[in-house]
Amino acid sequence: MKRVTSTDVARAAGVSRATVSYVLNDSPDRAIPEATRLKVLAAAERLGYSPYAPARMLRRGRSDVVLLVLPDRPQGPVGHAMIEQMAATLATRGLTLVTHLSTAHGPGVWNAIAPAAVVGGMLFTPEQTEDMRRAGVGVIVPSDEQAAEVRRGESSWSFRIGQAQAAHLIELGVHPIRYALPDDPRLQDLARQRLAGARNACREAGLPEPETAVIPLDLAEAARLVDGWSGGVCAFNDEVALAVLGGLRAHGLRAPDDLAVIGADDIPAARLAAPPLTTVTIDAGHIGHNVACYVIAALSGEPPGPRPDADTIRVIPRASTR
Repeated sequence: MKRVTSTDVARAAGVSRATVSYVLNDSPDRAIPEATRLKVLAAAERLGYSPYAPARMLRRGRSDVVLLVLPDRPQGPVGHAMIEQMAATLATRGLTLVTHLSTAHGPGVWNAIAPAAVVGGMLFTPEQTEDMRRAGVGVIVPSDEQAAEVRRGESSWSFRIGQAQAAHLIELGVHPIRYALPDDPRLQDLARQRLAGARNACREAGLPEPETAVIPLDLAEAARLVDGWSGGVCAFNDEVALAVLGGLRAHGLRAPDDLAVIGADDIPAARLAAPPLTTVTIDAGHIGHNVACYVIAALSGEPPGPRPDADTIRVIPRASTR
């Protein structure tokens, strides 16, 4: 089918193309009679007109796209919930969220689509940030200041998750504390951050640093590795925690009497575990909304809203630690 153009709208409304452009772009320096404006809008709706994105991009120097660059690792329900809410919030301002899986090869995708903003699901390298700026990207999240905080270990969702896990066990008087790490190499960066948070909580409480073990999602191997464990274990996520619980059952043991277990992410299976799994949850929808609001404010030149990670992490106590 032939694409509906502004010329078609102008013809249907009985006005000039310039008038159509002024109305559809809501030009502030042009006084268009209300009756004319309504006539143009009605014609555009009747014909199913939508602006031609490449032309708008050339005119404005950028697209209406917000690019979310994701690291090459499993996203899970938390990541999906954040992306969905971020997309919904951006859409209220006419912005489209595009996700892209990061690779270490080739030029950044921002050179191809001229996004209005780029949001990273991980930290960008200084070279990537400079490349974005050369490409004309006006808003980059995390900013240089936010990225520096994460590198110093002062601000990271993963760090705070590990800290909350260990703090919960410490509050219950559980010790010694171990940390169960994933065997997926794509998760190692997140695992290091969560372990750092748990170490910090132990250090603040005057306790020894948590011992660590890599726990695969394999019942026999998990059983072998958890043999002889006591006290409590912070698991990288709920899947690793479920492997620990399975390993305990293989020895005829049970949480929390023989070993307190806390996971992270609150996947649906955590509530159905035997016993139900204590976990740390992230309000991913809230984070996605805040990230989108932060981007919208930056693009509009408005004061930024709350930090995207504000008030989003909490422990859900269940039977595996009580």
